[in-house]
Formats: sequence, C-alpha cells, structure tokens
Amino acid sequence: MIYTCTLNPAIDYVIRVDQFQAGGLNRSESADMYAGGKGINVSRVLKRLESDTCAIGFAGGFTGEFIKSELDREGVSHRFTPVEGATRINVKLKSNSETEINGPSPLISDENAKQLVQLTSELTDRDWLHIGGSVPSSLPADYAGTLIDAARAKGARVVVDTSGAALKALLPYKPFFVKPNHHELGELFDTKVETKEQAASIAKKLVDEGAQNVIVSMGGDGAVLVHKEAVYFASSPKGTVKNTVGSGDSMVAAFMAKIDAGLAPHEAFRWAVAAGSATAFSDDLCTKEEVEDVYSRVTIVEAEQEGLV
Repeated sequence: MIYTCTLNPAIDYVIRVDQFQAGGLNRSESADMYAGGKGINVSRVLKRLESDTCAIGFAGGFTGEFIKSELDREGVSHRFTPVEGATRINVKLKSNSETEINGPSPLISDENAKQLVQLTSELTDRDWLHIGGSVPSSLPADYAGTLIDAARAKGARVVVDTSGAALKALLPYKPFFVKPNHHELGELFDTKVETKEQAASIAKKLVDEGAQNVIVSMGGDGAVLVHKEAVYFASSPKGTVKNTVGSGDSMVAAFMAKIDAGLAPHEAFRWAVAAGSATAFSDDLCTKEEVEDVYSRVTIVEAEQEGLV
C-alpha cells in the first residue's frame, strides 16, 4: 500500500473574474472547489493508475469533510486524523493576473500529532510513506522526521516531496526518492540550473547526502534521474500544455507505482515523465489511458553511456 501524508491539506477555491478591480464589487464568471495538497493529488493519480493507496494526514471541520467526500467520489481510501477547527481554504483568483490567498491552518494538538505517528508506525515493509507539502506551524519543525522514523522502523519505503530547507533537513533520513524541479534544485545550492548536465551534477549531491533516487523535472526540457549507479536523461514529449498544476505530483505517483510493481528505476522514470506530461496536456490530473498514450513518445538515454556527464 502507498500511503500519502498531507499534513496541511486545503480546499483550493478557484475564482475567475473578468478584469478584477481591487476595492470594488466584482462578480465571478465561474468558481470551482478542489481537494488540494500534494499527497492528495498523488493518491488521486495512484488510484487512476490502479495502485493501492490511502491518503492520510489531518482534516477538520466542514472543509475536511469536503476533502474526504471528494476522495470518496474518486474511490480513494483515506484515514485522516480528525482535528478541531477547519481545514484551510486557499483562494486562487484568476483575472488579468493571478492572485493567491492561503488560509490559516487549524491547530494540531499534541494528541492529534501522536495519533498520526501511531498510524505510520503500523506500516510494514510492503508499504510506502509519501510525505508532501508544508508542515502546519503548530507542529514541531522535526515532525516529518518523526513520521519517517516510525515508518522506517517497520521497513517502509519513504518518499519526500518538499523543497528548500525542509528537503535538506530530511535527506539524512535516506528517503528512497525525492523530486525537486530545476528551480528548487538551484535554490538549494544557490545557483541557476539551465541544462540537464547541470541538473545531474547537482542532483548527485543530493544522492551523496542520502537520497537514493532523485528526479529533477525541467518542464519542456525534460527530466533527469540520478542514483548511485547511473544518470538518465528524458525528453519531453510534444503536446499542448494546458495545466502544469499537479504535473510534478503525477510524476511522483507514477514512479512509486511502477517501482512498487517491480520495475527498475530507469523504467519507472520513463513512466513518471509520461504521467507528468499527460497531466500537463490535460485539464485535470492524468488518467491511465492518457499516460499510456504519452508513454510511447518519451525517450530516455543513459547519460554516462552517451558521454554527457
């Protein structure tokens, strides 16, 4: 089972307004609500790829119930730890420009925090724990590490899907897989990543610091996979980009799903690139059929064999 842990989920409330005027009355053309959060997106894609998954984390109030009902609608299992207060709402205002307002997180009590640690301690060596997104301010800074320790003690494989200082802090826990994009990778080492060769060279530092597999997504320039044995470069298939939100989450989901199914990392990497691209070419997260269609257009090469790094 692949457990995805979203510590700070949200309802994404997307409002579209023609020519927004600050300080005045605006009427929206349309509005949509989505269950948001990295782990939630990953579980949704895993379900579409027919992998066993369960979404966990914290949820409370009518907003938490909305998230659970949305997952129920898609047939995604969940075991959220209930909290006092309401799960946050993030507002995304789309007009002549885009404005985002992220709501406050509910308070997570010590008892709530212990309950989630207990859940992760029930995992086995057949399970995965994916931890993605931000950590609520009411939790200890090292809380994600506590969850990882609990899961790793039972032999579960761990995937860390975050960025910046939070990612660096979790590398010593030796995650099976991390996936920064090239901007996030550059920020980690105070540099600019513009080529696959640069991405591969810097990603090797993450491997040296503990990550077993690193995928760096580079948008239209493709992606890079680095582990101790080899480096692989992937091309980006041609297509009309409609939506980049959730593309990285789709890559993470497909990589875990295919590794869990017994594929080698470089084989799973090709599927990951296909899933990320399929989501970018769709209005929503990718479907299994869309991923399979894109897969045939993805090519990978082993960089060292080509003398590239």
